[in-house]
Amino acid sequence: MKMSGNTILITGGGSGIGRALAHRLHDMGNHVIVAGRKLGALEQTIAGRERMAAITLDVEDSAAIKAFAAQVKAEHPGLNILINNAGIMRPENLTAARDLSDAEATVVTNLLGPIRLTDAFIDHLAAQEDAVIVNVSSALAFVPLPATPTYSATKAAIHFYTLALRQQLKGKVEVIELVPPGVQTELQPGQSKQEGFLPLDAFIDEVLGLLQRQPTPAEICVERAGFLRNAEAEGRFDKTLEMLSAL
Repeated sequence: MKMSGNTILITGGGSGIGRALAHRLHDMGNHVIVAGRKLGALEQTIAGRERMAAITLDVEDSAAIKAFAAQVKAEHPGLNILINNAGIMRPENLTAARDLSDAEATVVTNLLGPIRLTDAFIDHLAAQEDAVIVNVSSALAFVPLPATPTYSATKAAIHFYTLALRQQLKGKVEVIELVPPGVQTELQPGQSKQEGFLPLDAFIDEVLGLLQRQPTPAEICVERAGFLRNAEAEGRFDKTLEMLSAL
């Protein structure tokens, strides 16, 4: 992945990992477009920065994604990197019949959103030099957090979708998976202040260090994420799942 001179679209760019990545990639000499539901948050991300743009997007709306993609391609024809970062994480109790709205919103945002965005931009990206798609999964794709079952399932699906996408786009578009551990963001309320989660700046530092390796690793897995990523291979999957259940 080329680290400067790109035009990069980042979904979920109004906060957390998306905002931090947008700032750091912009500092490295890239034009960055951030997208998300809340215009105010996006405007805070781009405030005082040239070569940054903000466009609202509701990834739950398939028609809106098509209109959004048309706008981005018209206004930023040099777009060559798509980072599918937007996601939601909500606790769910599966022990009795329930309202499924949280589960359904999680599937649409975390799984259908990246699939639809990739489809909306794939022809454009395939025609660009140095084109890259980055899909943000999670360490919970490899050992689920029982309290957030649909979130974990969607991230496992993104992992396998990314593997298949990489094979189909080989030689056309570089495909990278970013595997965050628990990071101090507001993915869940209060998470940004909880001890035990990786500080956001430390996470971004490590991610950018890995992205700058040549060749760029197909999977960007920071050290903290390795505990879950490698649990099955190291023969401790069941113990790790029990540990997460206790949380």
